[in-house]
This record gives sequence, structure tokens and C-alpha cells, in this order.
Amino acid sequence: MTDFDLKSYSFELPPELIASRPVPDRHSSRLLVYNEATGDVTHSTFSEISKFLPPHSTMVFNRSRVFPCRLLGKKSTGGAAEVFLLSLKPEKGLYPALIRTTGKKKIGDVFDFATLKAKIEGVEDNATFLVSFNVSETELVHLIESIGKIPIPPYIRNGESDDEDKQTYQTVFADEAGSVAAPTAGLHFSHELLDKIKKDGHDLATITLHVGIGTFAKIKVDNILDHKMHEELYTIDPENLKTIQEAKFRVAVGTTTLRTLESSWNGTTVAPKETGLNATSIFLHPGKPVHSIQALVTNFHLPESSLLILVSALIGREKALELYNIAIEKKYRFFSYGDGMLILRK
Repeated sequence: MTDFDLKSYSFELPPELIASRPVPDRHSSRLLVYNEATGDVTHSTFSEISKFLPPHSTMVFNRSRVFPCRLLGKKSTGGAAEVFLLSLKPEKGLYPALIRTTGKKKIGDVFDFATLKAKIEGVEDNATFLVSFNVSETELVHLIESIGKIPIPPYIRNGESDDEDKQTYQTVFADEAGSVAAPTAGLHFSHELLDKIKKDGHDLATITLHVGIGTFAKIKVDNILDHKMHEELYTIDPENLKTIQEAKFRVAVGTTTLRTLESSWNGTTVAPKETGLNATSIFLHPGKPVHSIQALVTNFHLPESSLLILVSALIGREKALELYNIAIEKKYRFFSYGDGMLILRK
């Protein structure tokens, strides 16, 4: 098998290693540390992460906030319906959404969610629907906070979230609402740990990339070079950009942060093309060099996923799978609520 064969990114994971809930204290999650220069593998916890970093490192986080985008209600005819909002930013008053119902869906269908109503106004080529609501954009944001459900991944409790997930499936530094999935590497960082990292002499910076539904999407091609990543929107404000550009040792916390930084790389430094909103559909894979970071904090990802392939772009497919096998042997917890890994590059 080659690095471009999707099947070469497969591995067997015992079901009991899939974390259904996070550990009680975020920073007590286990941390596998891989030093590429020495080849050493160390087993620790997130509470100790700063001691593995060179002096004056800069950790970059994604501050996007997950919004409760799953709306469960009924069609006007009485059948069950779910509208999964993909964005809080409408275009010409219309919002992109996925819709699940009992029966066919057509333009003009209306769905009831207590005081909120949604109407299908159009259909995109990719089976995404365009819907309107009976309230303003501001009212919608407030309403879904009370009636919407957090969109946890389908491999966690069959995707059925509860009130606890509204707290645990959110980073403590989450600020700008817009993601339909959490930037999960950031879930391990408590306020206490962030304070400790700063006291240890490291800098913190943030970007915002709103995580899209493509995070859940499976790669459907045999040759990964044929895979097309979904587009996501990101911003880096001037103050944080300055901190990132001046970093001596840059650590991306999460794959979304890495994709943002790498999308902004101009050949010399991190410098987004636009001062405001930018878009990226970058796909990082073996054979595509990564220039913008010296280290990555990341969770353990699904087999044959674009996220595992991204990790392989940094350290190679064989090494990535070797580390995953070590994590399985040591019974690390996998996926969104699981443990994580710190990769220190040469």
C-alpha cells in the first residue's frame, strides 16, 4: 500500500477505547509525547504539557464556539423532522442546513420547533437545503441556545447529546459561535492549565476557524489525492497575528488551527491574504510539506479520516500508525472526548 491509498490509513480500535464522556478534569487527560528528533515516546498528562515545550513557545488555539445547531421538531403534517444548521451566517436571509424527515422533502415544506419555524426555500447541488426562519438573525441565535442540541459526533452515544455536553463539548476559551463540531484538541485545556502555561513562560494566541460538517464526512475515494476538502471560514485578528508571527516555536493546538496557519503561510511567515474573513479548503497529506508550525497537539482520530492523514503529513503514515498502535496498547482513550498527543517536530 502507498501513502495515497485510503486503506493504508486503517487500524483496528477496540470499541471500549472510544471515549463517551471526557475525564472530570480536562487537564488530567493523558498525553502521548512524540519527539521526532530523538524518536522518544513519553507518556504523561496534559497538566504537564508545558515542560515538554522549548522555552518561550507560543501555543495557538481555535476559539470558535460550537452552537446547538440540531433542531428537533415536526413537519407541518406532523411527521418528525430534524434541521441541522450548518452556519449562523445567512446569505440573502437563507441558511444552509441538512434536513432529516420521515418522507420526502420539497421546497415550501415548513418545520415547527416550538416558537421557531423553518421553511425550505431551495436545494443546493450537494443535497444541502437553504432554509428561512420566522425570526431575525439575532433572535435565531438566542432561540437555538435554548431549544437546539449540541452536535456531538455520531460515534459518541450515537450522536445524542444532553445538557452536560453543552459544557463539556466546548473549550473554556470558546468565544465566537459558528462551529458544528468542537476543535477537540482544545478541550483538554482548563483555565488552570492555561494560567500554568503562561506562568511557565509560554505565550498564548488564538485564531478562529468555524468547523464545518465536513469534519464528520468520510473520505469516499480510494486515492486520497482525489479527495476534496470542504471549505471553512477563518480569521486571525491583528493582535494575535503579531504574536503568532513573532513566535520562536509555534505549537498548533488542533488540526483546525494547523489548517488555518498553513493556509495563511506566505512562504516566509503566517500572513492571511485578507485582513478579515478568509476561506480555506486545504488538505494536508503526506507529500505536502507543512511549514507554519514546529509542534502539534491533537487527539487520536478515526481510521481513514482526513485528520489522521493530516497527522501523517507531519511525521509520515507509518510513524503515525505506530504511535496509534502504542496508544491502543497503553489504552489511551480515542476520538473527540479522548486523550491526546503532542508531536514535536525535528
